Amino acid sequence: TRRLNQTARIPEHNVQILLRRHKPLFTMADSKENELTPITVITGFLGAGKTTLVNYILKEQNQWKICVLENEFGEVAIDDGLVAESLDAPEDLITMDNGCVCCSVRGDLVRTLGQLATRRKDFDAILLETTGLADPAPIVYTVQTNPKMSDNYRIDSIVCLADCKHLEAHLDEAKPDGSVNEALQQVAFADKILLNKVDLVTAEEKSKLEARLRTINKFATVIETEKSRAPLDRILGLNSFNMESILTYDPNFFDDEDEKKIHNLELVQSVGIKFEGSLHAQWFNMFMMDLLRERAADLYRTKGLLSFHGQGDTKFVFQGVHEQINFGPAQKPWKEGEDRENKFVFIGKNLDRAELTKSLMECLYKEGKK
Repeated sequence: TRRLNQTARIPEHNVQILLRRHKPLFTMADSKENELTPITVITGFLGAGKTTLVNYILKEQNQWKICVLENEFGEVAIDDGLVAESLDAPEDLITMDNGCVCCSVRGDLVRTLGQLATRRKDFDAILLETTGLADPAPIVYTVQTNPKMSDNYRIDSIVCLADCKHLEAHLDEAKPDGSVNEALQQVAFADKILLNKVDLVTAEEKSKLEARLRTINKFATVIETEKSRAPLDRILGLNSFNMESILTYDPNFFDDEDEKKIHNLELVQSVGIKFEGSLHAQWFNMFMMDLLRERAADLYRTKGLLSFHGQGDTKFVFQGVHEQINFGPAQKPWKEGEDRENKFVFIGKNLDRAELTKSLMECLYKEGKK
């Protein structure tokens, strides 16, 4: 058995798993999460309708006060100069008639959000538009690990805006080195997928695409829209990035796909695993450290609901992006008589369900073994 330089114990109600480099892997969830300003990260290809969505938020809807941050790397400005070229500091916010504001992020997201912190309670939500950014991990990492950010903000959800008519072609686009293309990554990372321009395809084309999206990312909610008129109450302020969201999945998500004889040809896919029992803390810790050290780049999203031996009725949950994982007790404990069923979600490339299941089940506590 390989010995790791650093393993973890699980004291009562306090779980922290460490990497060899003594860098925290699992960080506890913030108990004051509800007081933090939610950030929704919007990804999606040019032409998917992000500009139209942002303009709808800024100029037409009146229910939400939203601060829109436009990524400086975006190739399309919000509405022909709505964000002026000279806009270089968040104090120069453009305020709209409906109370929403927008500004452009010039390179330093921490600086921009830091300067907005004193005004953050003026907004129901912050929407961060990230044209061309396939992997939101750096944003998630910054918000969760920088004290100035985590004291004021939380990631509420990652939303992928997709063009129903052209998404299939983007998903099929082959990269020269055989790596995962941007469209697959955006779908894989998403908590919500806004399927836009549904009026431009047939019912058969739409259902075929939705079936494919479920294969790539089965836990993302697909919301149909026309002309980017998104129902904001279904994408903002729902805390769908939160660890607890694993509790709301369709139970069928965890069915063994192999039994259904589905041959999955997607480079990126989602795998759900569940089994009863209580995990051995040290064995699970070693498994996760090995997995993330070797496969972090391939694992886009992970979530889990866990029962640990020796932890009484405390139910644990975790969720992560690549190697950055948040971990903590669930809001509600295991009920008396409830089956202690562990649930895991992995979304990534080259995932082997059988191998993952075998390795996880080897982490179960066995009486008499240490």
